[in-house]
Amino acid sequence: MSAKKIIIDCDPGIDDSLALMLALCSPELDIQGITIVCGNVPTEKGGENALRILEWFHRTEIPVYLGEEKPLSRPYVDAMDTHGEDGLGESGYSMVTQVRPKKDAVGFLARQLEEARKKGEKISILALGPMTNLARLVQDHPQAAGGIGEIVSMGGSYKSHGNCSPVAEYNYWCDPEAAGVVFDHLFVHMVGLDVTRKIVLTPNVVEYMCQWNPELGDKIKK
Repeated sequence: MSAKKIIIDCDPGIDDSLALMLALCSPELDIQGITIVCGNVPTEKGGENALRILEWFHRTEIPVYLGEEKPLSRPYVDAMDTHGEDGLGESGYSMVTQVRPKKDAVGFLARQLEEARKKGEKISILALGPMTNLARLVQDHPQAAGGIGEIVSMGGSYKSHGNCSPVAEYNYWCDPEAAGVVFDHLFVHMVGLDVTRKIVLTPNVVEYMCQWNPELGDKIKK
């Protein structure tokens, strides 16, 4: 069975960085690129964190594109009070210098999806952050939607309390207008807080990771 082509749209962030690690370890996924949106951390910091993860896994051939730096219409509010000033819990990891992020994530998404559409192929999008990049894609390149296989979004909540207010989940709260644009135009598989809260990175799990892979486990532990 061939690997599914995906683009990961994210805002790394501790949680998204862990998700990137999992994706890079998953042979069933063929990662075409990583696009960064403002969310947990500003866009440039998110790009640096994505490069750090790629370097750890020796996968720096995967391109990283910087996207939108603010929500569609409301002021940007980051979550660095939770994720730290560097977005990785003040890890102190050095910047990757041999490769750098590229510009225009929305343009990259449009090109990749349009090329896939012309070939009769599909690329799925794993949306781990606010949907600002995807909303811009819908607004500026509507024809590219023909190349989307599926969109899986980590966001919102169904039967759980919020994480940035009593009722709101951060990704959709950060840019609800963008989420509205995407949900109005595209079919989205929503994976909300009521699902993600079932998987918790406990100290016991981290210790197991350190025993299984000491080098990577130590990076996660920090």
